[in-house]
Amino acid sequence: MNATAESVVLRLRAAGCVFAEDEAALLLAESDDPDRLERMVAARVAGRPLEHVLGWVAFRGRRVVVEDGVFVPRRRTELLVDAALPRLRNGSVVVELCCGAAAVGSALLTEAPGPIDVWASDIDLAAVECARRNLEPLGGHALPGDLFDGLPRSLAGRVDLLLANAPYVPTASMATMPPEAREHEAVIALDGGADGLDVQRRIIAQAPDWLAPTGSLLIETSERQAPETAALMRAAGLTASIVRDDELDGTVAVGVTP
Repeated sequence: MNATAESVVLRLRAAGCVFAEDEAALLLAESDDPDRLERMVAARVAGRPLEHVLGWVAFRGRRVVVEDGVFVPRRRTELLVDAALPRLRNGSVVVELCCGAAAVGSALLTEAPGPIDVWASDIDLAAVECARRNLEPLGGHALPGDLFDGLPRSLAGRVDLLLANAPYVPTASMATMPPEAREHEAVIALDGGADGLDVQRRIIAQAPDWLAPTGSLLIETSERQAPETAALMRAAGLTASIVRDDELDGTVAVGVTP
C-alpha cells in the first residue's frame, strides 16, 4: 500500500468506515487527480454515502448511476431480478414503479433471454434522470410520475411484469435507519407510512387494470410485512405467494393474474 492509499484508509477508518480498505481502493481508482481525490475522500469522511461519492453502485455486476439524494439500490433487491427473469419471454412488457435509478429494469434489459420493452417511473425527478441514464442506452424508458400516472395509457392491460421496490419503512422506524440513508436519500423513497404499506396498497389496488391477462406483480417487502402484502394481493383478485432468499436477506411478494 502506497503512502496516499494508506493515508486515505486511515482517514476513512477514523470516520467509522468499516470497510476502509475496500472504499479507499474504489476512491483511488475513480479519482484522476489529487484534488478530485481529496474532494471525494472529504465527502466520504463527512458522511456522504460512498455510492453518491463515486456516482455509481455495483448491482448484479454492472455499474448503476446514482447521484446525490437518489435511493441507492441494495443487494437484497437482486431478488426482484431473480424472481422476474423466469417470467420473461420475448417481447414482454415490463414496468418498474418507484424505480429510483432503475437498477432492476436495467438488469432485466441486460439479462433477459430476448428483447423486452421496459418502462420505469418515479415521482422523484432526480431519480428519473438517473434512471434515464441507466435505461436509455439499453433501450428502456424512464418517465416522471406518481406511480402509474406517468405511464402511457396504451400500456394498460398489456403489462406482463409489474415490479416495484416501493418504500416500505414504517414512519416510526425512519429515525432508526442508518444516517447514510436517513440523511442522504429522499424520504419519499423510504417512508412507507404508518405500517410501511401505504404505497404498496396503492400499487396493488391499481395493478389489475394494468396487468395483462397472464401478468405478474412483484413487490419487494420485508419478511415481517410479506404476509400482509400477499393478503393485499389476494384481496385485489391476484393469486399470491412469497419468495424469500436468506443469503440476500430479500423478500418478494408475487401476485399473478388468475
